[in-house]
Amino acid sequence: MKLSSYHICIEGAIGVGKTSLVKLLAVEMEAKTVLEKFEDNPFLRDFYTDRNRYAMQTQLFFLLSRYKQQQDLQQMDMFTKSVISDYMFDKDRLFAALNLSDMELDLYNRIANELQKNIVYPDLIIFLQSETDRLMYNIKIRGRKFEKNMDYTYIDNLNQIYNEYFFRYDKGPLVIINTNDIDFVNNRQDLQEIIDFIKQPSEGTRYFNPIKTFK
Repeated sequence: MKLSSYHICIEGAIGVGKTSLVKLLAVEMEAKTVLEKFEDNPFLRDFYTDRNRYAMQTQLFFLLSRYKQQQDLQQMDMFTKSVISDYMFDKDRLFAALNLSDMELDLYNRIANELQKNIVYPDLIIFLQSETDRLMYNIKIRGRKFEKNMDYTYIDNLNQIYNEYFFRYDKGPLVIINTNDIDFVNNRQDLQEIIDFIKQPSEGTRYFNPIKTFK
């Protein structure tokens, strides 16, 4: 799979498998990866124990970190053919809307609006859609320490925000993949079906509901 000068972004709620799919597709595409550096955020662990207290610090750190990555992405070497990332810049707004108070969100949006002027949208976004129960299962299986007490309601609310955002998304080609019943990490057939689908010419929004393989 080779797509010349192409930027693909994989998005979805926590636990849906964004980074895993990015790494797998990067091999197929011979692409450079741009991965979110969530582990660099010094406020994240505290955020999951006290969201109200640490939400603003966490969001601003992510906002500026993601902005820096996006600027680096746009200045990438001209010989880089394809890039695939595990987040879009708008992601930060989705989390901010969920986590910040009205006053905090107003300040956040003023900063984000200025930064957004310099952001270029990907050529294709792939939204990995999943039910909250499957997300919670995936979070438990991957076993990150700071996620061990992840709240179901928080993930469910985040999942709804993602669904609502992409239901209205109109900034470019979008592929929505139902991942409830597939395992593209351990099942090559599932991965190949995704690859074959996204290789097709894409305009507007397309939906992919793979045949069930996950048990």
